Amino acid sequence: MTKQPSPETPGDEKPGSQRVASEKPAHSRGRRSASKPSGDATNVADGALSTLIGLAAHEVPGVVGMAPTSLGEGIRRILGVSQADEGVEIERSDEAPDRPDVVLHVVVAYGVNIPVVAESVMERVRYAARHYGGVDVREVKVHVAGVSRG
Repeated sequence: MTKQPSPETPGDEKPGSQRVASEKPAHSRGRRSASKPSGDATNVADGALSTLIGLAAHEVPGVVGMAPTSLGEGIRRILGVSQADEGVEIERSDEAPDRPDVVLHVVVAYGVNIPVVAESVMERVRYAARHYGGVDVREVKVHVAGVSRG
């Protein structure tokens, strides 16, 4: 015995079909980024953003590597587990949670102009976060943790 639709249901439905509840509008899912004035919002996790930023910082000529920012990262380095997000800290404030601050701990090559390399890292990180992650970075701080001959 098939179930017939009740008289209150719209006449567009076929007998035996199920009604599907409508989904929430796309604009209500997640936070809207400041860089996207309209349309769907995309949330980028801090882990993914820090990996993206770490890879972008490694692309800058004069950057040899990243320095660990915590004891956990130092232990991972000793054990031989390197990750792309090493040396990257993402800090979010209560005033502007959609515009994080980025702190980088880099190791530069011996003989490079450190201020020029630091400025290049800042520009590259801002570009990568904005164009690849859709996140506007409020401030980028570069800490030169060391100089390497390699």
